[in-house]
Formats: sequence, C-alpha cells, structure tokens
Amino acid sequence: MRAHARGAARPTLIAVIAIFILLAVASWFLILQPHQELVMQDGGGHPSTPVSTDKIAVAPPANVEAMDLNQLLAEARKAMNDHRVLAPAGNNAFEFYLKALEKQPGNPVATDALRETFPFAASGAEQAINGRDFGEAQREIDLLAKADPANYTLTILRSKLDAQRKLLDKEQQQALEQQRQQQLAADKAAADKAAAEKLAAQQKAQPAEQKPQTEVAAANAPATAEPNPVPQRVVTTDPVMTKYVQPRFPTQAQRARTQGWVLVGYTVDTEGNVSGVQVVDAQPRHLFDREAVNAVERWKYKPATRNGTPVEAKMQKKIEFKL
Repeated sequence: MRAHARGAARPTLIAVIAIFILLAVASWFLILQPHQELVMQDGGGHPSTPVSTDKIAVAPPANVEAMDLNQLLAEARKAMNDHRVLAPAGNNAFEFYLKALEKQPGNPVATDALRETFPFAASGAEQAINGRDFGEAQREIDLLAKADPANYTLTILRSKLDAQRKLLDKEQQQALEQQRQQQLAADKAAADKAAAEKLAAQQKAQPAEQKPQTEVAAANAPATAEPNPVPQRVVTTDPVMTKYVQPRFPTQAQRARTQGWVLVGYTVDTEGNVSGVQVVDAQPRHLFDREAVNAVERWKYKPATRNGTPVEAKMQKKIEFKL
C-alpha cells in the first residue's frame, strides 16, 4: 500500500513543479522582461547610450491630476517608448512616475524605473547644457532632483550649467566690446571725413586776393601746363555686427568630448547680409563645418562704407567650439 501511495503521489508532485515553472516563465515574459525593455529602449537599446533630449511634439494627456495610479504608470511607459524621458515639460516619463509616487509612495514600479533611468536622463540634461538651452537644462535638473535629491550627479550638472552660463556671458561681453570698438572707429572716421569736407569748403570760399602764391602762379602758368591733381581722401569703415548667432555644438562631438575650431570666409553685402560662406580651414576637418556655416549665414551687420556709401566687404572669422 505504501508503494502504491508513493506511485500515486509522484505524478501529482511533477504536475505541481511544472505549474510553478510555467508561472515563473510567464512572469518573466509578461512582467519583468517588458519593464527591462522599456528601460533599455530609453537608452537606444543599451544602457551606455545617452538619452535623446529632442522635444517630441506630443499632446499631453488631459487632467493628469485626476488620473489613477494605473493610468499614470501607463502614460509613463508610453512616454518611455516615445523617448520622452525628461521632455517635453508636463508630458514625460519622469513626471508621470513622480505623480505615481505621490498617489502611492514607495510604488515599486515607479521607484525602480526612476532609479534605473536616472543615469541616462542625467546624460540628456548634460546635452541640454552643452547645447546652451539653459532654461530647459535647469528644468531637467530640478526634475532629476525630485527623483533623487542626494545624487552626486546633480552637483556635477549644476556646476557645468553655471560654467556654461558664465562662458556665454563672457562671450557676449566680448562681442559687445568688439562692436563698441568698431562703432568708435566708424564714428572717428565719420568725424575725420566731416572735418576734411569743412576744410575744403573753407578753402574754396577764400577771396582771390587771399589765395596762396602757389595758386596764383598756377593760374598764370602757360595753358599747356597740366595742374598737379590733388589726391582725394578716401574714408572707409568696416562692417559692424548687429546680430550674432551662436553655433550649435554637434551632438556627435559632445558625445566624443571633442573640441575644435572653424575659420570661415564670407561676404557682407551693402544691406548687411552675409553670403558666400565658405570654410577656409578647420580642426578637426568636417566635424564642426556645417554648424559654423549655418550660424554665420544668420549673422547681420551694419555694412561697410566708402566715403559714406555702403559697399561689400570680405571677412574672415575663427569660430571656437569648446566644451
């Protein structure tokens, strides 16, 4: 009888074990694997790939505050699939997960997702800093701080943001100072021209008896003698920049931490527009050329003048690309 009982129990035990194995496999494919794939997709399929910070034009859901926990988690997963990790504001995965934690503090799905995607999201915020989109970078850093306020990466990001802001302020001050110096030179040239014209008018208005002896001698000279021509003074001014557009730092160069410069040549026409932009030299070659040309084409100038008349001017400018 005992042998008969052991024989009957063995199929039951095997069936129970098979059911547990099937449940474990189903849990992996239906729960764990989809969640990991969502996290991996946000990084372009690999954890070391930086998150894209492009602002995707997706309409935000209506009345987010009224959503329940499951709806918030569903919107967060959808945002992850669309690579909307930190942006746009009000319609990204981080904000939906944080709202889910407000509904249910300690929710494991939201907590795990925020922790696992934090490094990739921080990389996206760094790209916004390097692109000098300071308002967006500050918003993303504040959002990251809500997810993990003690993370040391936030200190690094804030330092980089402050350094880039100071660098931009310095560059703008240098550009303004250059414009001021050019304007002073133009004003001086205009004043010299006015003084020369006034002196010429005064000499022309002098009575005949007060003319210098050289002029009298010239008047009494034989008709065949050619008078010495008086050279006309030419007054020129250089173009003065009125609109400066900062070149965009290429994403490829940002990821590779590569710096360089581009020397461009171009023409400023009589309307102050830039045309004929060409790369004269660059280091490294071809990496920053396109962004440099795109920026220079949008610059504006007060045109150069020759004796008060606008003229075309050939110019060259060296553009630095620094992290």
